[in-house]
Amino acid sequence: MSTLPARQTPDGRALPPAQLPPVLTVRGLRRRVGARRLFDIGELAFPRAAAVVLTGVNGAGKTTLLRMVAGLERAPGATVSWTDANGQPHEAALDPLPAALRQRIAYLHQHPYLFRTSVWENIAYGLKTRGLDADEIRRRVGAALGWAGIAHVQDTAPERLSGGEIQRVALARAKVLEPDLLLLDEPTASLDGHAREQVIALVRELAAEGRTVVMICHDRDLINLPGVVRWKLTDGRLDTRHR
Repeated sequence: MSTLPARQTPDGRALPPAQLPPVLTVRGLRRRVGARRLFDIGELAFPRAAAVVLTGVNGAGKTTLLRMVAGLERAPGATVSWTDANGQPHEAALDPLPAALRQRIAYLHQHPYLFRTSVWENIAYGLKTRGLDADEIRRRVGAALGWAGIAHVQDTAPERLSGGEIQRVALARAKVLEPDLLLLDEPTASLDGHAREQVIALVRELAAEGRTVVMICHDRDLINLPGVVRWKLTDGRLDTRHR
């Protein structure tokens, strides 16, 4: 289950997502490439229970931005603040990513890397590293396989999968860890037809579950999904109110 604390109104009703505190807030996120400023973001709050699309021209720094938030690239000088399961606020340097956030953030590459085992083992890998017992692993993996519609290939080696199946395995592998924040790099870029529609449907379901999904995206069908928040990275500045 999510580690985020429940938030309620004084009369016990759940607050709508727009009134909830952010999943996390990053400050001082900066990157230069030589003399060029790639981006300089004073403060960036990741809204709770939201689907966000991040757009911008090629080379604007979209992937670098998300990889820094995920702890996959250096983020010197940046800080991150969040609230723990007991409602206590925390603030720390983003670089390196605080241990308390490592299990709450999942990053999916544009071209996901899968281990050369089976689909089932790929999805179970993260759960095994967390030390869950075998019954719980079987339960979670089975649920994720069914959710992604890939139970029929659970014993298949990744090299025999289609592009759409690989993306669905990657999404299932992230979902099974129950992260609060999912960062997706062009999840439909190499897909078309039914495979693309399946991935879009899974992304919608993740956001509907109350998770925050931030997607680098040029896919109009994803960008135009109802309720999607639009961010645009242009000339080193991030517009979080883009329309």
